[in-house]
Amino acid sequence: MNPDLEQGRSKNRNEGDESQRLVALGRISGLYGVRGWVKVYSDTRPRENILGYSPWYLLQNGQWRVHHVLAGRPQGKTLVAQLEGCDDRDQARLLLGATVAVRRHQLGDDDEGYLWADLEGLEVVTTGGSRLGVVDHLMETGSNDVLVVRGERERLIPWLPEQVVREVLLDEGRILVDWDPDF
Repeated sequence: MNPDLEQGRSKNRNEGDESQRLVALGRISGLYGVRGWVKVYSDTRPRENILGYSPWYLLQNGQWRVHHVLAGRPQGKTLVAQLEGCDDRDQARLLLGATVAVRRHQLGDDDEGYLWADLEGLEVVTTGGSRLGVVDHLMETGSNDVLVVRGERERLIPWLPEQVVREVLLDEGRILVDWDPDF
């Protein structure tokens, strides 16, 4: 796997064109019917958003391959999609388990100018200058989202802009937080 593509994260934000980075959005989770449709597990919110992006880049046998989405829809509790060139169940079976990713530029920006995927890999530093580690991923909780920061130990830092998360400095590759390093 290309090191810039691991789990949709760029390992070095200064290398290459950031807009071309692949961001994982889900995976092919099953087969649907006999005409090559696949079931899709989506990490997007709402989950149907994944169907609005095309092309998809599917990770198959360690290589990313481009697949254009011809159609897609919710089907019961899952999503289903028809991909160009995937016309029967046998072809669809070859896609099972494949990670679904898109280019970063396809996602645009949210109101804050960045997405969760942009935060992964950023260094987390306290307002006092202590380095806490690097954002491994974010997770949703009932009350607020949480940064999972890995350094000398794992820390869970609440995503509370202005209270805890003081500044996101994408160009510098870091997030400034008001957080006790002993916590």
